[in-house]
Amino acid sequence: MADRLLPVAEAAERLGTGERFVRRLISERRIRYVKIGKYVRIADSVLDAYIEERTVEPVRSRRSQYGAAA
Repeated sequence: MADRLLPVAEAAERLGTGERFVRRLISERRIRYVKIGKYVRIADSVLDAYIEERTVEPVRSRRSQYGAAA
């Protein structure tokens, strides 16, 4: 099954951002896109990869060996 190509508005909605942010990613070439005539489309897999690359894992806090502070 081929990747679904999303317009900028749908890509922004999927990322939870505004269209302006997605257009900036495109203009700065920080995200892959497909140009079809005058239209710009972003593949689903590109958004998945973008999200995966920028996912930050939580830091485990190290508990003190001595318990609560006095």
